[in-house]
Amino acid sequence: MIRSILLLFFALQTFSPLQAQQQTYCNPINLDYGYTPIPNFSEWGRHRATADPVIVNFKGNFILFSTNQWGYWTSPDMSTWTFHSRLFLNPWNKVYDELCAPAVGVVGDTVIVMGSTYEKDFTIWMSTDPLANEWKPLVEKFEIGGWDPDFFTDDDGRLYMYNGSSNRYPLYGVELDRKTMEPIGTRKEMYLLEPDRYGWQRFGEHMDNTFLDPFMEGAHMTKHNGKYYLQYGAPGTEFSGYSDGVVVGNSPLGPFTPQADPLSMKLGGFARGAGHGATFQDNDQNFWHVSTIMISVKNTFERRLGIWPAGFDKDDVMWSNTAFGDYPHYLPGSDKPGAFTGWMLLNYDKPLQVSSTLGNYAANKANDEDLKTYWSAETGNPGEWIQSDLGKVSTVNAIQINYADQDVADDRLGKRTDQYHQYKLHYSLDGKKWKILVDKSANKTDVPHEYVELSEPVQARYIKLENIHMPTGKFALSGFRIFGNGNGKAPEKVKQFMVFRTEKDKRSAFIKWNPSNDAYAYNISYGTSPDKLYTTIMVHGNNEYWLKTLDRMKTYYFTIEALNENGVSERFEVGKIE
Repeated sequence: MIRSILLLFFALQTFSPLQAQQQTYCNPINLDYGYTPIPNFSEWGRHRATADPVIVNFKGNFILFSTNQWGYWTSPDMSTWTFHSRLFLNPWNKVYDELCAPAVGVVGDTVIVMGSTYEKDFTIWMSTDPLANEWKPLVEKFEIGGWDPDFFTDDDGRLYMYNGSSNRYPLYGVELDRKTMEPIGTRKEMYLLEPDRYGWQRFGEHMDNTFLDPFMEGAHMTKHNGKYYLQYGAPGTEFSGYSDGVVVGNSPLGPFTPQADPLSMKLGGFARGAGHGATFQDNDQNFWHVSTIMISVKNTFERRLGIWPAGFDKDDVMWSNTAFGDYPHYLPGSDKPGAFTGWMLLNYDKPLQVSSTLGNYAANKANDEDLKTYWSAETGNPGEWIQSDLGKVSTVNAIQINYADQDVADDRLGKRTDQYHQYKLHYSLDGKKWKILVDKSANKTDVPHEYVELSEPVQARYIKLENIHMPTGKFALSGFRIFGNGNGKAPEKVKQFMVFRTEKDKRSAFIKWNPSNDAYAYNISYGTSPDKLYTTIMVHGNNEYWLKTLDRMKTYYFTIEALNENGVSERFEVGKIE
């Protein structure tokens, strides 16, 4: 009897409705990202970094590999990810012994993995039980190398490899013998960038080919309805315009025809960039696309990962939806997998109070919707805090806490599995009487992009985050983001919207609209058909935009909608732009 009472007592102490299975997620995805694994690689101190992700669905579980993580993650639901430590020893890089831009394929009941290399005698690893972290060499001496490789198994069982990372050479493809992994024939050219036609392929943050030709990399093949969709990243991983394009063919080695617009592009919003990724299916056969998000502050290669809903339309056009791509979306297994929740950002550019400020890392950088900027407290001590005033009592559904790397200890070199964040979230109606919203003061996990979906929404005007423990460095945030509804009216429809396509260069257009007094941002959506507006750019604090992403040979269709903390306006009438 006493034992039963004690068990009930401890259950009551540890149970919280917030620990129930989350139905949503928010980009950047909340992984325990490793730190830059190479000594002296950063100009501005230690920082987390990964990129070049591949997710495969293996026997109902998601397996995620990405660059330089000293292992991989698995998940049954795409919400909770478990890291598996595993050094895949690569002969070309003895410094940190890890995969760069790995290829991950499924061949029958086996997962195969290989990192990037230009060397011969390179190992391909295999596992029939990756959840148990059991691996062995499939081929100890792979005959050919390849940077940014990709494995693809066709419906007939034939195996192919694609590779390429260059601003001079195309992507290549070759068939492999499944038993020996030797190439069948020679590599064939798949596709080379055409920046003179496709504006988004131009190099540079402003797509102006400033000092280098654009890079093409990150091949990934998907088959659908008998067609082959070869995806690729361009034009540079350090830019907001880093995107995945797609070319379509009737055979795995081409020839291929480009789709006019990128498959995944995310130029605006909090987390920008959606390049060098992979497409996969969940257990209900819904398509998703995982790709690289850029930060590029501490170093050019400071990056994170994002997951976007994807699919194919009735005309077999491949799409990926990055609209509201860093707002909460529904997970696989929910009633609306991949759908935007409708929870708006409640605290963009709203008043903040903080316990202290380090130098110029000002408080307003924690809610300016820019992952590249951040606020930092003077210390990482318990009791440092940040408080957000929503301006009025609002419905709060979820909170995202994006920690920044400030004064990270020098011993953070590569993957750490012994660190964790601890915090408390408080809420109040008047800023005087406070209640606990979330208590993670006993947390023992590393959550650099913590996302908490409340099992029941609360009414609050003030949200306060209190630091309990930082794994290293100062208490610093690149985004303290509160989602829900402001309990007011959505903005009015934009009254005037104009798109002027450049006469001399049809790849570019100048866009201007009348600002709305009650909007904090706008979504510009466009595409090559009025029912295929698959690309969306979120613009904050402005009423004009220079767009440089277009196919100069295509007609386009545009619209715009206004956003505020209460919802989304009616869309402006779709207009045709020659």
